[in-house]
Amino acid sequence: MLKYSIKRFGQLVVIMLLISFFSFAVIYFAPGDASSLYISPDMTEEQKTAIIADLGLNQGMLQQYIGWAKRAIQGDFGISLANKTPVTPQLLNKLPATLLLMGSSLVLSVVLAVPLGLIAGRTKNSILDNLISGIAYVGMSLPSFAFGMLLIIVFTARLRLLPSSGMRTGGVNSTIDLIRHMIMPCLTLSMANLARYIRYIRANAIGQLSEEYVLTAKAKGTSDLKILFHHVLKNTLLPIITLLGMDIATLVCGSFIVETVFGWPGVGMTVMSAINARDYPVIMAYVMLSGLILVVGNFAADILYAVVDPRIRRGME
Repeated sequence: MLKYSIKRFGQLVVIMLLISFFSFAVIYFAPGDASSLYISPDMTEEQKTAIIADLGLNQGMLQQYIGWAKRAIQGDFGISLANKTPVTPQLLNKLPATLLLMGSSLVLSVVLAVPLGLIAGRTKNSILDNLISGIAYVGMSLPSFAFGMLLIIVFTARLRLLPSSGMRTGGVNSTIDLIRHMIMPCLTLSMANLARYIRYIRANAIGQLSEEYVLTAKAKGTSDLKILFHHVLKNTLLPIITLLGMDIATLVCGSFIVETVFGWPGVGMTVMSAINARDYPVIMAYVMLSGLILVVGNFAADILYAVVDPRIRRGME
């Protein structure tokens, strides 16, 4: 297990290097550059040259990348071109809000999907199964921004039960207030994943309920509830663990939309402003941050896969 973990960690480092190189190359070869934000038509050629040199844009792509990578390894992602402040503190200050939203939505998806998927599989083709499957189909087909706007219309504009934007009410610093602000963005971000998990768990539960170990447990007088949540659950979790690692990417991208719709003060809002301002240091820092979250999520999923299934763990040793 330790040998496997070290090997996967080495792959993680290689993947991060490839992500950084190709992302830097895309930005480098994109039309225009950051100097256009500072150069005006009335400047002299000497002034324009000085600005380009000050930004380090007079070097080749490889030289710029190596210089950037050396600083990035030390946690220095440069200075924001838009507000002239260090990039790293900007993102680190916003990161907890984004991680809170992402983590909560992921937990909510799993907590709701497991019992709903198992019940749907156990009551195959019943009214309850059709109802749960219908909710899953709606969740998969409804865009997150549309679902978010629908929640705002219903729970804020009509019922006036929940706040529509922000993370906290001004002057209020309570957990209840934070939860009230989180409910709608968390539901919006988790809906698509929740729907997929329900479908996967339902399909796996139907397959597992016809296995011999289930028939043996029934013959021994084991209750249906215990069979479902003790025996079947273990075998239905394996594909969900794989999906969890893959869905980290959708959560990172989805946070852009959700944070924009609900005015959630996370990394997504900051990076959206950076994209509009062509603030390349902030964009590169976010690409690396999201890439790190993705590869670490997949690494954790591989380890959890081995923990849940002893057969896989023995193959790693």
